[in-house]
Amino acid sequence: MKLYTRTGDKGQTSLKGGRVRKDDIRVEAYGTIDELNCFVGQAAAEAAKHTELAEMTGWLIDIQQELFDCGSDLAFAAPGAPMKIDAEPAGRLEGWIDKYTAEAPEITKFILPGGSLVAALLHVCRTVCRRAERRVVTLAAEHEINAEVLTYLNRLSDFFFAAARAANAKLGVADTEYVRSADVFRQPKKK
Repeated sequence: MKLYTRTGDKGQTSLKGGRVRKDDIRVEAYGTIDELNCFVGQAAAEAAKHTELAEMTGWLIDIQQELFDCGSDLAFAAPGAPMKIDAEPAGRLEGWIDKYTAEAPEITKFILPGGSLVAALLHVCRTVCRRAERRVVTLAAEHEINAEVLTYLNRLSDFFFAAARAANAKLGVADTEYVRSADVFRQPKKK
């Protein structure tokens, strides 16, 4: 199999349902999800070096599969095609977020991205995920899309934040607070 086809040499690419320019908003949206997937792979490879992050490594690989599904759903130019992402993955992410939030120390202030290398990579994933979400919002303003992709990306960026904090906690590395931050995170009321 040859990797090059020469069909995109004039700046166009194929979608499921037609051809578009390579800078089309649909290509930009699923291309940014593909970029995110690469960063998630890097974070998973680093997390795999730490036995205390084995569960996280597995979850990151699951997320990579789901990001491929998101990109596939966005690559359909014609409405009515069968979609791969439904509400279940976002719901599962909520459970993972809650688990990792409980495993990290309480915070009241913004934190700086970093700490351990795994956490730093997860913060990169968080910011690229937010950019992917913005691209999908732009796409949704112009074309019909699978709305579950947008929900998934919104929840996923929260997951990366919670996972970064949990990774630091599990690896014994403290988060660094942003020193000029006001108290922005409310703590649950004690019963």
